[in-house]
Amino acid sequence: MCKGAEDVYQILEKYPEIKILKNEPLANYTFTKTGGPVDLLAFPKNNQEVQNLVTACQQANIPWLVLGNASNLIVRDGGIRGVVIILTEMKEISVSDEMITAQAGAKLIDTTYLALENNLSGFEFACGIPGSVGGAVFMNAGAYDGQLQDVFYDAEILLPNGSIETWTASQMDFAYRHSKVQENPVVVLSARFKLAKGDYALIQKRMEELTELRQLKQPLEYPSCGSVFKRPVGHFTGKLIQDAGLQGLIWGGAQISKKHAGFIVNINQATATDYTELIAHIQSVIKEKFDVDLETEVRIIGEEPKEESEN
Repeated sequence: MCKGAEDVYQILEKYPEIKILKNEPLANYTFTKTGGPVDLLAFPKNNQEVQNLVTACQQANIPWLVLGNASNLIVRDGGIRGVVIILTEMKEISVSDEMITAQAGAKLIDTTYLALENNLSGFEFACGIPGSVGGAVFMNAGAYDGQLQDVFYDAEILLPNGSIETWTASQMDFAYRHSKVQENPVVVLSARFKLAKGDYALIQKRMEELTELRQLKQPLEYPSCGSVFKRPVGHFTGKLIQDAGLQGLIWGGAQISKKHAGFIVNINQATATDYTELIAHIQSVIKEKFDVDLETEVRIIGEEPKEESEN
């Protein structure tokens, strides 16, 4: 446990309503089923509890970070020092006219289906994205020619000093798999999305079509981190990997999916190191064969495992 973590734990004893776990393996939470332990893992249920957590970390001068649904994420096997805040308990979603408000920990998929129930169109593209609302805002998540910025209205943002601001779409600096949140030590607490009235049957049909496409093309039967690489300009990542003869390659317990070469799946108790080494290998081969630089879409965080000392 890093210096200061115990101080934070003692400070947080003033807030017994916040669930705190010590030395918790993040493999229990990531979609890859990999990842080392974090010193302290916290599950706040509302904005005030997030503020209390961030303030405690600031007081103890200890690092902290926020995770959403841990879907498009790899945590290295050495784990994370400090405090990780998971917002999955903050999952309320509501509708008012053509506006949907969702807390950061709400599942993006649930949000799209609430839109369907209220005959609201515009969110169909996200019906199969497994991440949280906060994570989707963080990375401007997208699929099937749609991106979060297409429906984003504004978001509640917690600043490092504990104050809360509302950031509008024009303040978010949205780009391909990018938002301003990535460049600042802030927390997305909730977001609002502006949709349009539509026809229930047409919205449902489109969502069913996209769900079928996802089931046909993506390796949902195995743990994975989702799409590993951003699409390089002028190319399709999966085809590059196929043309390089890499599809199906096994690296430790990880494999480049036989179903979709843009995914790496955990087929046999893979480690995060298996994932990161395979990613580096893919990048090296694609660069050598096609002179294309593959940039990761998946977020890779945490420490490498410490080498065991020789006896």
